[in-house]
Amino acid sequence: MRLCIKDLTLGAVALAFSAASLADQAQVAVAANFAEPIKAVAAVLEKTTGHTLKVTLGSTGKLYAQIKNGAPFDVLLAANTATPAALESDGLTTPGSRFSYATGKLVLWSADANKVDARGDVLKSGNFRKVAYANPKTAPYGAAAVQVMDKLGLTSALTPKLVQGESIGQTFNFVHTGNAELGFVAMSQVLEGGKLKGGSMWLIPQALYSPIQQDAVLLQHGANNPAAQALMKLLQSPNIKDLIRSYGYDI
Repeated sequence: MRLCIKDLTLGAVALAFSAASLADQAQVAVAANFAEPIKAVAAVLEKTTGHTLKVTLGSTGKLYAQIKNGAPFDVLLAANTATPAALESDGLTTPGSRFSYATGKLVLWSADANKVDARGDVLKSGNFRKVAYANPKTAPYGAAAVQVMDKLGLTSALTPKLVQGESIGQTFNFVHTGNAELGFVAMSQVLEGGKLKGGSMWLIPQALYSPIQQDAVLLQHGANNPAAQALMKLLQSPNIKDLIRSYGYDI
């Protein structure tokens, strides 16, 4: 039996189409601090399984409200443990699916390479117009920023200069665009390949705020979605854990 090149080409196309037809897409609600890592995770997921992600970024509190109101998310990657736990209590998750995928770090950052010193003394100097932080009611990194200001005894002095972002993503943009000289942001937002992308930062000591443990949970909507299940498995793999660490997280 003889096969021509045309037959082989058609066969390859058929196999590729068949593989693509087996791929699924998961809708993932992702805390804004994890915006860059989720891009890398999604790329690995697609390369290794063919599955794709549709990502919605926001503050954890806002994402919780959307899920409660029926948003068709399959997975939540939160910036805390309380929100996934609350969704468990609400009966909106797949039992036993919750786990910690990262522990975040808070930094004080400026787009100006000479603005922030290694001890964060710039906060005491008052040599700036605005300092940004995320809404502490909906963004865990914002709540951590409030704890830092309180423990440093600077809340009263800083209050007139505070500008509040809806999420840690908007907070970063305030600083990145120069609308605020300083900002309390996630370390993951200012690192690339384990190094500071630009500007200057103070890595805030962990003793000044409660650990930002971030949990993932498979929602009921994604219980039978192969892409969602594959994502949850991938997030617990050693290689992906190393990738997440490169953005400044602990695991």
